[in-house]
Amino acid sequence: MPLEDIVIVGAGGLGREVLFQLNELNKQKARFNILGFADDAREKGSLIHGLPVLGNTDWLLKYEKHISAAVCVGSSAARRSIYERISKNGNIHFPNIFADDFRCSDSVEFGKGCIVCFSCIATVDIKIGDFALISNDCTIGHDSVLGNFVTLYPSVNISGNVKVCVNVEMGVGSNIIQGKTVGEGSIVGAGAVIVRDIPNNCTAVGVPARVIHFNSKN
Repeated sequence: MPLEDIVIVGAGGLGREVLFQLNELNKQKARFNILGFADDAREKGSLIHGLPVLGNTDWLLKYEKHISAAVCVGSSAARRSIYERISKNGNIHFPNIFADDFRCSDSVEFGKGCIVCFSCIATVDIKIGDFALISNDCTIGHDSVLGNFVTLYPSVNISGNVKVCVNVEMGVGSNIIQGKTVGEGSIVGAGAVIVRDIPNNCTAVGVPARVIHFNSKN
């Protein structure tokens, strides 16, 4: 079976981490032919861990062959913007990329374009939308729902029956107790503990988390 050509969109820290993850997956079973990076801020032809920057998103938008892409940008809004731009090219496929030590049951449902990093657990009857980014050492409890373009930064813990809405960003080490909802477009600060529902388009910080201001809509 031929290897799957893939380009990493975004050559920053997350892109380099996902390269590491793809290389580890290939050690288990050869799947990906990693062509290089697409990045709007890097010089074409520059090398990152031995792989070239092939061009910017304009280059990818015009790519004429079938190719897979991993959108490796931490910001939920930026990840959505990149996807909406490059998905106009019907040749681009967006696979899910799961670390080799990710553990989940067969009852966990994923959309497309998700990235799940090392040492993560999703238990049972969970629904995760498109282009979720689940960083290292995160846990997701039973019957929870994560919307499209959700970002969980490292070591986020989500209890059961939690709803994390579209475009939410959960900061490093933050936690949500059971049955709570984080509203669309909200940002939860590092180390925060969610013990009550969080409204849409706000920033919440602290233990317990409280809203400190409302953000413009993404």
